[in-house]
Amino acid sequence: MTATAPAASPHVMNTYGRLPIALERGEGVRVWDVNGKQYLDALGGIAVNTVGHNHPKLVPALQDQIARLIHSSNYYHVPLQEELAKMLVERSGLANVFFCNSGLEANEAALKLARKYGHDKGIDKPVVVVYEKAFHGRSIATLSATGNPKVQAGFGPLVEGFIRVPMNDIEAIKRATEGNPNVVAVFFETIQGEGGVNPMRIEYLQQLRQLCNERDWLMMIDEVQCGMGRTGKWFAHQWAGILPDVMPLAKGLGSGVPIGAVVAGPKAATIFGPGNHGTTFGGNPLAMRAGVETIRIMEEEGLLQNAADVGAHLKAALERELGGLPGVKEIRGQGLMLGIELTKPCGALVGRAAEAGLLLSVTADTVIRMVPSLILTRAEADEIVALLVPLVKALLAE
Repeated sequence: MTATAPAASPHVMNTYGRLPIALERGEGVRVWDVNGKQYLDALGGIAVNTVGHNHPKLVPALQDQIARLIHSSNYYHVPLQEELAKMLVERSGLANVFFCNSGLEANEAALKLARKYGHDKGIDKPVVVVYEKAFHGRSIATLSATGNPKVQAGFGPLVEGFIRVPMNDIEAIKRATEGNPNVVAVFFETIQGEGGVNPMRIEYLQQLRQLCNERDWLMMIDEVQCGMGRTGKWFAHQWAGILPDVMPLAKGLGSGVPIGAVVAGPKAATIFGPGNHGTTFGGNPLAMRAGVETIRIMEEEGLLQNAADVGAHLKAALERELGGLPGVKEIRGQGLMLGIELTKPCGALVGRAAEAGLLLSVTADTVIRMVPSLILTRAEADEIVALLVPLVKALLAE
């Protein structure tokens, strides 16, 4: 009998409810643990591994960059920053970019932009409208903007300056901000990720854009999880034909290399000046090369169209197998960002799916979330369905 290597991290701070799995390598949409077991990865590092694992174009490009320059201070120009910023500006229709290291940092920068925008207008205590079930990060400010009491518990007092409203109800936001001269911005995810894969309706996004125009508010769209081609367009809000003023990005932008970005439209592009914001690691050449190559590969391999096509195929298959079953509330999402909401908690499925060779997550207690790499094929989508459906049916029968 062959001994198996245990998955344990006794010297790492205990901040995650980890599965007893330690991953060692990956290829495409498959990963292997230290004991050689193979898994189909429907989680993609939580919407991070855009071009899959060990991509034959990305790996040599990163090896090349490591041999050239990994880090340089922002005291100097970083040519790859300009190259990636230009790519993001051209694909978003916005004006300029600030680079950082993560989605949390990008969202922090967005909140700072909103505050300074207010102060520049003479507003002493700027207020930002945020949403129920939102998730923007775990720093004190982004935690305060987040709409999840569970993750906020134990970290008060939270930062003031937020008004919370429900999704997809334009009258609710009008009522909540009525007569309040301190409101400076609206901050939201086009499709909430951690909140349960909850999409904003196209007509609501259009109404919100109009309201921001009328009231001179910044429209700040957190595309950290739903952006970078995941829905079949570069950014999920583009399905509504609108432009944000501020757009935080991260996750899929570097295909696994830590990276964050804030893309600003004309209204927000000059709010920050030298000294107003900064970062040590953000915008380093390695992360920038990862972003440039990710976008290049996405275009060369048609991954936006693939996300739309394979995502629609996967959603249709899930609806065919699970739709209408007692206990299945809704199958929703767009492209390769899909959620299956059940009528009962389903956290146990994460471990059971892993045992069956499938990696996924459960969010908001009752929602199975799948955000695989954008290289996923129809055949691999069918494999996901074949592995997942029996597990869901068994759970519902308990």
